[in-house]
Amino acid sequence: MPRILAVFTCLPSLFMMSQELPRPVSELDLQRYAGAWYEVARLPNRFQERCTGEVTATYELRKDGTVTVINRCMQANGKWTEAEGRARKAERDGTNSRLEVRFAPRWLGWLGFVWADYWVLYLSPSYDLAIVGGPSRKYLWILSRTPTVAEATMQELMQRAAEQGYDVKEVVRTVNTAD
Repeated sequence: MPRILAVFTCLPSLFMMSQELPRPVSELDLQRYAGAWYEVARLPNRFQERCTGEVTATYELRKDGTVTVINRCMQANGKWTEAEGRARKAERDGTNSRLEVRFAPRWLGWLGFVWADYWVLYLSPSYDLAIVGGPSRKYLWILSRTPTVAEATMQELMQRAAEQGYDVKEVVRTVNTAD
């Protein structure tokens, strides 16, 4: 009986070990990535529950090598909500495509759990489309420099996310009316 119990308690970790991590892009030029992005789709998450549309993310490079992140969205009541955070390289000597971001106050920045993975998993050569997620695959954002993308483009981006192991059946499209 103890052996059977040991096998069942190890199964979840064996599954996680066998599942390959998402693959971030090999190169990310933060200078070109900076600026305004529109969210065109995402996996639902608790911190965007009130967002009904017009979701944007703006990235501004800082002199210290970090990035200011400003996320905005429209709520059902017609009011805007905004969150400002900071992004940094996940590993000091690592690639720019594996970042971590925090929206907690600066004085809590020393706590590891306030930082979340922000991996750029796909980036078009012209830096006008991106897929962002992380190793847990709980979060996924499809971003564009324009408020909307053609349906064929959206299908291609969804296919790329699925190839990275994301459950794209759960993805919701973002309502953006600004053109």
